[in-house]
Amino acid sequence: MQKESALSKRNLAQPLPPVDPEQFFGVDVRSAVITDVRDFPEARRPAYQLRLDLGPLGERVSSAQISTYSKDELLGATVVCVVNFLPKRVAGFKSEVLVLGAYNERGEVILLDVDQRVPPGSKIG
Repeated sequence: MQKESALSKRNLAQPLPPVDPEQFFGVDVRSAVITDVRDFPEARRPAYQLRLDLGPLGERVSSAQISTYSKDELLGATVVCVVNFLPKRVAGFKSEVLVLGAYNERGEVILLDVDQRVPPGSKIG
């Protein structure tokens, strides 16, 4: 039986309950540059394995369901990600970073990015 995420079960048009600002500010959001993109056929949903350069934080890896992008489009792209969530196992792969995106009207993930060049690992505020 496939396990659904809490996100896929809820109505995305409805806001989440309020949180204390301290909870939000406890999330470490940074810029990263994608340095490697690999197919991830073992994943339940179409996904890539990404290697990310986070500058002073080093390199980390992530599993990302961003199949609307080609590998060439992703390689070298600057993305926005959460770096302080606990690692998550995805089909045996240790995903260390959550790459952020917005859902379009078809439910596809559109990556968040920055509109000007910033160094890898820059804090997002």
